Amino acid sequence: MKNILVFGAGLSSSYLFKYLKEHAAKEKWQISICDANLELAKTKAEHAKHCKVVQCDVLNEPERNALISKHQLVISLLPPALHVVIAKSCIQFQRPLITASYVSPEMKSLDADAKRAGIILLNEIGLDPGIDHLSAMKLIDEIHAKGGQINSFKSFCGGLVAPEFDNNPWSYKFTWNPMNVVLAGQATATHLANGKIKYIPPHQIFKQTQLVKVPGYGNFEAYANRDSISYIEPYGLKKATTVLRGTLRRTDFCNNWQQLIELGLTDASKQLTGLEKETYRSFITSFIPIKNQETLEQALANYLGIKKSSKAFKNIEWLGLLKNEKIGLKDATPAAVLLKCLLKKWQLKKNELDMVVMKHEIDYTLQKKQIHVGSSLVIKGEDQTYTAMAKTVGLPMAIAARHILNGNIKETGVHIPILPCFYEPILKELKQFGIDFIEKTQVLSGHK
Repeated sequence: MKNILVFGAGLSSSYLFKYLKEHAAKEKWQISICDANLELAKTKAEHAKHCKVVQCDVLNEPERNALISKHQLVISLLPPALHVVIAKSCIQFQRPLITASYVSPEMKSLDADAKRAGIILLNEIGLDPGIDHLSAMKLIDEIHAKGGQINSFKSFCGGLVAPEFDNNPWSYKFTWNPMNVVLAGQATATHLANGKIKYIPPHQIFKQTQLVKVPGYGNFEAYANRDSISYIEPYGLKKATTVLRGTLRRTDFCNNWQQLIELGLTDASKQLTGLEKETYRSFITSFIPIKNQETLEQALANYLGIKKSSKAFKNIEWLGLLKNEKIGLKDATPAAVLLKCLLKKWQLKKNELDMVVMKHEIDYTLQKKQIHVGSSLVIKGEDQTYTAMAKTVGLPMAIAARHILNGNIKETGVHIPILPCFYEPILKELKQFGIDFIEKTQVLSGHK
């Protein structure tokens, strides 16, 4: 019997547990679920013979070590800051670890220790990062194998609402961690454009967007992720002149969101007090100058440099930010106040479905021909539990776990899934779940 320990049982875990439970009997697995919310953990384990709930304070070293030592593999769905704590115990007891989070400097520093322990610390194996790596590296390696020279690489991904449920003026609803949506774009973004490193400061990220077309689903706009440069070397793109990774939203979202940034409502650095007496309307007056006999609406429009009749202004009104409705918080950051407002407007309702969209765009030269390849993926959720986000985050982790336990993946140290030993078996199995890219190649020039 091989024991698998999963830390975390949140929204993105449903498909992970579904896969693990369905394979448990055949693979001879016993699955342990550890979450601070015991009732939530129990819902993931119910009706499963090979699944149980365990308790552990992950920050309590003796408790953590005792639990990890009893399992053959660990999966962490906890906040990224806790991954390193878990990883150190995994190294101590020679237990492989899987996470969907970006590799932090602290995690990267454990590479040599993990190699000495003979284990893999596999990170960035969810959706984005995760499936983006798997699918992009398959394309990149295929192009290089043919002798192609990649000149431009762009990769985009977004968690959105399915088109049939896109029924609000923002064309957006929460499909993953809401606070992460509010705090997106708060660090300088770096990417390569025409051979030059570009820096986009936080206040400009949602202004500098580009159009992305996805076959069958229309136009989207993309804003740059915080770090595209660090993927140039691992992706083998040293000769490329353009490298960009970005996040997808429906058109006009970024311009509308920029207005909230300009107001200061996405600020999470300052704790405001005495909000229990405030309404959203009075709260907004704290952020803008208002001249004598000027209405809040006119003052707001003037401050933002937009018209009251504009879509951007009407979208602010639609959110309820100008209503005389009590905020209902005592002490909070502006970002927390904004989030409370957004949760009333951007929640997926019962029977509404989410959607994941991914698109790679690669331009390369082969035998003096300029070639463009577009590779796109669109996945819709099944219901409120088995969402597209849960499917595309959880399945790559679960499949990787099976291959590691079965000895098919033998790498040690800190890794992201960019090698053939990762992308070949995982992409092959993802196809069985409908996670399959549509590729279109076009010769742009140089052909007769």
